[in-house]
Amino acid sequence: MELNHEFRVDKPPEQVWEMMTDIPAIAPCLPGAELQEVVDGEYRGVVKVKLGPVTAQYKGAATFQERDDAARRAVLRAEGRETRGQGNARATIRARLEPDGGGTRVAVETDLMITGRVAQFGRGVLADVSSKLLDQFVACLEAKLSGQAAPAATETAGGGDGGRPDPQDVPSDAASAEAGPVPGSATPGSAESAGPAKPVDLLGTAGVPLGKRLLPVVVAVLVGLFLLRRRRRSHRDGRNL
Repeated sequence: MELNHEFRVDKPPEQVWEMMTDIPAIAPCLPGAELQEVVDGEYRGVVKVKLGPVTAQYKGAATFQERDDAARRAVLRAEGRETRGQGNARATIRARLEPDGGGTRVAVETDLMITGRVAQFGRGVLADVSSKLLDQFVACLEAKLSGQAAPAATETAGGGDGGRPDPQDVPSDAASAEAGPVPGSATPGSAESAGPAKPVDLLGTAGVPLGKRLLPVVVAVLVGLFLLRRRRRSHRDGRNL
């Protein structure tokens, strides 16, 4: 499954590139993700996904396969496995930064392979969800680049509050400073810790798009039940005659 996204950040490319390639610093902006350690260039952690009452957790690692600082292009490879289930996820993410006026245009191409419970949503719903989560990521990225306290990744980006984080979920600068580096990080002092990540609620994030996809199925079931009921009533009336 291929997912393509573009977004613009109102900061110069060199500043955006430095932030986006600092995985420990940017990890708190990734919805549902929790970076646990960095060992020999491998970023290890978990991603939590909520499916209604069920929460799935993928444990895995990510590494840079390519990184061209001059051209500002990078390829990141990530793999994970469900800790309680048979699902797997694998992604190759290609990012490219280009100047855009006084800001930066970022193009992200993702080649995603996923199995298990999350795969039941299909490409269309996952594309809608990833677009909404990307909006949340960009808002967090811009806040960090502006030196503001970045909003923590919320449980759902499609809730009734428009995806705005609860004020209690926004870490203060003091709290971020006290968090310290990620254990095992090769670059002490550059990592941030926002505590355990909240799961991404796929149903809540999908919102209306998922409802639209399910509506024809619901209508078909209701029509079927109506016809079956009429058929049974006609059969019963015929027997009474």
